[in-house]
Amino acid sequence: VQLQASGGGLVQAGGSLRLSCAASGRPFSYYVMGWFRQAPGKEREFVAHITRSGDITNYADSVKDRFTVSRDNAKNTGYLQINSLKPEDTAVYYCAANPYYSINYVYTSAYEYWGQGTLVTVSS
Repeated sequence: VQLQASGGGLVQAGGSLRLSCAASGRPFSYYVMGWFRQAPGKEREFVAHITRSGDITNYADSVKDRFTVSRDNAKNTGYLQINSLKPEDTAVYYCAANPYYSINYVYTSAYEYWGQGTLVTVSS
């Protein structure tokens, strides 16, 4: 599967963005999906995870209640809705996919496929 993330941009603090992750190749429903982010000078960190059917979602504590992960398997697309943005949310956001669920979904090693990333910049 190939993944293409989009939807990033420059937004003021308190604003919202919806990131998209378009999948091509095998049906998107074959894969669990995760979102990660990497701020300048920092390691890539887990943001959210969603199961194949979308019935279970998981979030990092730092984004819980502000971020919502979802997917539309018919459109082969995953989404990350980001609300109440803060300057510390500034990062490159990556979507990732894996054919199998892993209890270690917070780690980058749990995902085989990665998109190229989309930059989110939040101004104060």
